[in-house]
Amino acid sequence: MKPLHVIISGGGTGGHIFPAISIANAIKALEPETQFLFVGAQDRMEMKRVPAAGYEIKGLPVRGLYRPLWKPANVGVLLDFLKSKRMVRKILREFRPDVAVGVGGYASAATLNAAWGMGVPCLIQEQNSFAGLTNKSLARKAEVICVAYEGMERFFPKERILLTGNPVRQSLLQVNKTTAQCREAFGLKADIPTILLIGGSLGARTLNESILLHYDQLAQAPIQFIWQTGGYYINDIRQQLAGKQEAHNIVVTDFVQNMDEAYKAADLVISRAGASSISELCLLGKPSILVPSPNVAEDHQTHNANALVKRGAALLVKDADARQQLVDLAVTTVSDSSRLQQLGQNAMQMALKDSAEVIAREAIRLARKNNK
Repeated sequence: MKPLHVIISGGGTGGHIFPAISIANAIKALEPETQFLFVGAQDRMEMKRVPAAGYEIKGLPVRGLYRPLWKPANVGVLLDFLKSKRMVRKILREFRPDVAVGVGGYASAATLNAAWGMGVPCLIQEQNSFAGLTNKSLARKAEVICVAYEGMERFFPKERILLTGNPVRQSLLQVNKTTAQCREAFGLKADIPTILLIGGSLGARTLNESILLHYDQLAQAPIQFIWQTGGYYINDIRQQLAGKQEAHNIVVTDFVQNMDEAYKAADLVISRAGASSISELCLLGKPSILVPSPNVAEDHQTHNANALVKRGAALLVKDADARQQLVDLAVTTVSDSSRLQQLGQNAMQMALKDSAEVIAREAIRLARKNNK
């Protein structure tokens, strides 16, 4: 039996890239001889993250549409999309994939449209509870649509939907240290309630400003804090903190290298409501306060957060209210062990395990059907 050829497309954010790499890793574990090729958007983060994970990637000059859609600049976006479709047809003819997997993002539309037109079976994976434009446009061309939330038949044909959950970084489940050891690794005390704030690799302005405004309050509170500022904000934050008395219960860092240990150290997590983050929180059973970003298409982070809130699996603070409400709510919540326990249990009940393997088996099934 000849090796399978799998093309995986999407990216733009870690929320698309991490699931894509997890799916590839799962396919490789099941079918070690499989040949992979990723297709992403030029100058986006996938062009670095995918090779770092050991996979080849080709870049397309695709870009997102400007809002409102009638902006003249969208003419250039459309021309780049048409150019990308020509480029991706050449890539497909040379690579000859047995299946195309799309995870959302700019490049996914061009790649899967071209693959479908050449008779390649397609699978798409939708991470959010409110489907993105790319995946909605590809729905009728995909044989299987893997989703992370119930009720997605409002966006996709019911008979093609498979509830799989979102693939997450498997390293998060393989921590060999105790909670106390993980806290000590961050220079914190072993027995103090601990909050982890994660704003993504670039950071989240609202979350950072919320902490800066209440830094002195946090410094006096009977808690500990791991504050991931993001690389974009770290220098400015360090300058603003330079005039304040150092708080020994607050660890300030631009990037958390060992997220597995950070999660294990935390009693409560403050986070944006991206699909990958939510899936990680559920799988780990972590209580959380979610602050959805208002700067995403279709406000999908609010939809993601509400899916947990209505199940008692997370608390929500609106971005506009965070500067006033977030810190007080976090300090109160992390000190309430019964509330933390209930939030964590409810979150874990929403977790869908082995998502990457389930999606990988579907991709392999489609590929084998095409690879006879």
